[in-house]
Amino acid sequence: MGIDPVNARILVVDDQEIHIRLLRHILTDAGFTNITGYTDPREAIANFGRLEPDIVLLDLMMFPLDGFTTMRQMQEQMEQDDVVPIVFLTADVNPEHRHRALSLGAKDFLEKPFDHDEVVLRIRNLLETRLLHRKLRDLAAGRSTERAAALGG
Repeated sequence: MGIDPVNARILVVDDQEIHIRLLRHILTDAGFTNITGYTDPREAIANFGRLEPDIVLLDLMMFPLDGFTTMRQMQEQMEQDDVVPIVFLTADVNPEHRHRALSLGAKDFLEKPFDHDEVVLRIRNLLETRLLHRKLRDLAAGRSTERAAALGG
């Protein structure tokens, strides 16, 4: 089972435009076409629900909101049973920041400067996990509907 790069919605949030352009270049070369980037995390939060990203690439150290605050505000907009992987982009190798990010729900890290192959492989792997989760969720919802119909009818 593979991810259809054309349909995967990728949201990149980094206060440095150069990092957004670099990630867009890496991902476009890998076949991804639906990439939205914001340098202002407040704009990303405001548009999160409309964009419905399949994955979020989020800078840890930003201004005016840091990655932790941005992630929390995005998570508040997610459906309870949804899993949108959030990957932190960072040059900060501070273990405390990594532990905090993981404990708050981050799924992975990509270190700056970016390794092109690693970026693509990690994103594909997380998108595979998201796809499987969505299929299981849809299957469970379908079975619940069937059970309710059988009990009611």
